[in-house]
Amino acid sequence: MVKSFYSENRFFDNKHYPHGFSRHGDFTIKEAQILEFYGYAFNELTLSKRKPINEEERLFIEVCKGLREPTTEAEHVWLKYIAYIKRPKRFHTLSGSQCQIDNIEDYSEVED
Repeated sequence: MVKSFYSENRFFDNKHYPHGFSRHGDFTIKEAQILEFYGYAFNELTLSKRKPINEEERLFIEVCKGLREPTTEAEHVWLKYIAYIKRPKRFHTLSGSQCQIDNIEDYSEVED
């Protein structure tokens, strides 16, 4: 039987997780391992660069397209990864407090 999500390539996301999935704190050790070992195949299936080789991969694509809810661990981890990379960047201040904008004034130059 052919193993689902097999790839000889390891998956790394140096843009969003430059120190690795397990060191960032968003994923458990097991989730980080799933992403590293199978993420390359997940990504190729999501981008239609790879055809599904079995039913499990076909169902994975349906989850990625939003046609069904995730049921497997692989589906949950991949959707979690996608949600994390699409979240807005967090803004940090030097004082440790959150940046607050109470009143936004229009400073555009308009002649009266």
